[in-house]
Amino acid sequence: MKQEKSFYLAPYDLNKVFEYFKSRGYKVFGPTIRDEAIVYDEIASVDDLPVGWMDEQAPGFYRLKKRNDKAFFGYVVGPHSWKKFLFPPVLTLFEAKRENGKFKVYDVNTANEKYVFVGVRACEISAILIQDKIFGGGQYTDPNYIKRRGNVFLIAVNCTEPGNNCFCASTGTGPRVVAGFDVLLTEVIRDDLHYFIGVPGSEKGEEMFVTLGFREAEEFEIKEAEKDVNEAINKFKRSVDLTDAVEVLQENYENPLWEKVSEKCLTCGNCTMVCPTCFCNTIEDVTDLAGQVAKRIRRWDSCFTMDFSYIHGGSVRYSVMSRYRQWMVHKLSTWKNQFGMLGCVGCGRCITWCPVGIDIVENLKLFKESTVKL
Repeated sequence: MKQEKSFYLAPYDLNKVFEYFKSRGYKVFGPTIRDEAIVYDEIASVDDLPVGWMDEQAPGFYRLKKRNDKAFFGYVVGPHSWKKFLFPPVLTLFEAKRENGKFKVYDVNTANEKYVFVGVRACEISAILIQDKIFGGGQYTDPNYIKRRGNVFLIAVNCTEPGNNCFCASTGTGPRVVAGFDVLLTEVIRDDLHYFIGVPGSEKGEEMFVTLGFREAEEFEIKEAEKDVNEAINKFKRSVDLTDAVEVLQENYENPLWEKVSEKCLTCGNCTMVCPTCFCNTIEDVTDLAGQVAKRIRRWDSCFTMDFSYIHGGSVRYSVMSRYRQWMVHKLSTWKNQFGMLGCVGCGRCITWCPVGIDIVENLKLFKESTVKL
């Protein structure tokens, strides 16, 4: 669809958008503050958004801080990704009950629910598109993911203030949103101005703007939004050259440097839990004590756990080093062999939420330097 028009929205016009979708059977999910972090959960109105809050991030560090304005989307990203709605952490795939001496299978998931995702950043859209390929682009597809994904209306927001751990400019996945959205918002705040520029990215998005009667944005309003988006690229504090990452990591598979970069790793799996693209999972079959009900449950798993690579006789990756190497090489190298793209979108979550502050960007630089020396 051609992007022909830009629309003006006052801050609380977002409530009209939320009500528009709720009246059509959608659940609205967006950023909100809980447990001193900005997380994604169901929201009722703009009052549930983290208005006037930002997040300070560094390796192994995350804190909320008050802004000096009333920005709705003045944060970067928190511990949640949209993956938790499309690829739930725990999902009952089916349930079987004994009835009249036979087992009857029931579909018990809620994949038919309709969702609106509010405030999706460019890096997160890229992560969703990566998982689209993983779960729906090959010979073996995940019908549950495909159903959920087909029921999502995506409201993206351009990122105008990258965080300290962000490096999406290096991965080519941000900060500007360029595709994959139904509606794109850019928040503009000046001393006496606060508004959004909205752009439709699908027929449903255009229909929403027309139905709600939003006026077209004026040229100066659009220019102010473009100015903020264009300036964001110059605000990054972290970058890395990924052009030869695939070859560098595969050529250094036996490099003793792996021991050094992984020596602090706790194998807690935090990096894989907060990552918006990781998809490792395990399947459990459980029954009740009476033998009347059986369930097949899928849970998130992590390549950092000993059991993940367990084969009869023991784990394939026994050492901490081997598990960290598996994760980093897969994310920045062999993922491309599998899916034709890297598995990292530069959101920086793995750096922020690592308890000991292990930095994947700095570690890649160490391998690149080591290769040059050799």
